[in-house]
Amino acid sequence: MNQRTPTLLYIDDDSALARLVDRGLTRRGYRVVHAASGEEGLERIRRAAVEGGIDVVALDQYMPGLDGLETLEQIMAIPGAPPVVFVTASQDSSIAVTALKAGAADYLVKDVTGDFIPLLHVATEGALRQAELQKAREEAEAEIHASRDRYAALAAERELLLREVNHRVGNSLQIIASLLHLQASSAAQDEVKAALTNAMGRVAAVAQVHRRLYTSQDLKSVVLNQYLDSLLEDLRRSAEGNRMSRLTLKAEPIEIDPDRAVAVGIIVNELVMNAVKYAYPDGAGPIHVELHAQSDDVLLSITDDGVGDNVKADPRSTGMGQRIVAAMASKLDATVERDPAHSGTRIVLKFARMPAAPGRPSTAAAS
Repeated sequence: MNQRTPTLLYIDDDSALARLVDRGLTRRGYRVVHAASGEEGLERIRRAAVEGGIDVVALDQYMPGLDGLETLEQIMAIPGAPPVVFVTASQDSSIAVTALKAGAADYLVKDVTGDFIPLLHVATEGALRQAELQKAREEAEAEIHASRDRYAALAAERELLLREVNHRVGNSLQIIASLLHLQASSAAQDEVKAALTNAMGRVAAVAQVHRRLYTSQDLKSVVLNQYLDSLLEDLRRSAEGNRMSRLTLKAEPIEIDPDRAVAVGIIVNELVMNAVKYAYPDGAGPIHVELHAQSDDVLLSITDDGVGDNVKADPRSTGMGQRIVAAMASKLDATVERDPAHSGTRIVLKFARMPAAPGRPSTAAAS
């Protein structure tokens, strides 16, 4: 395939010099078009900006009517204008500076005999290469911007889909929790009622995370104080809610990822329900849930002032709650300790605010 012949628009009121430029650059593979004034040159460039056909412009400084600098200023205002090589007979370097600042791609001094034509050829070649590089850079930047826009659109769509998934999952889990609540309320046997209530709390703990993610601006984290507040409110509405009148929460706004938030919620549910069932045989009593940061770690405690060591002491306990707490603590890579100095029961969990690095051995232990 033959390379297209580039077209040079030579704007100069000197027709004899224009003929020399035509002969000289035609031999070097150019097609030369002559405009005898700045006004004529501007008209040709405006048409070419729409229709094509002008690749580079050589513009003389001194012309009647619009001079070279005035013409250059108007050329630079035309969208898609070709590069301009400014040509003058003046030796004044300030003109060169002015032309280059105005947007000229190059500058050279001409003579009346045409000896400058080889220099004009070099300058036009350089201007064309510079224009090609500029076009390639603009196309690359446009592609980058387009890619960013596509990525942003995909990310927004993904976020919308995740919100919808969390909304539907949260609603479905909440329906299940509500059905378990109804079943527990109508159960005649205390053991069945307790089992259903426990199941409801576990489902509600997971549902609350999905509800939090649906309403949050950040789909990658859950604010624990808000999450636990809603979770405890669900527990107060449960079948055992009449025994949670003194259930309190004191928590800092700590953010963790959703998976670990589920583990925290299930642990709180199990330990609170254990305290409700076993700490106060004669009725309701205070149960305190506390969460606060300690350096890079998080401390979670569930405290009651009941009979003490209630889970192991009560013959009704199946140990399921302990096993669930141990499993969730392992998921958090948390330590679980019972406070021996507390007269009732105080369970303290300590885990890192950020997940453990892959391959790091777990430090979780249940006591």
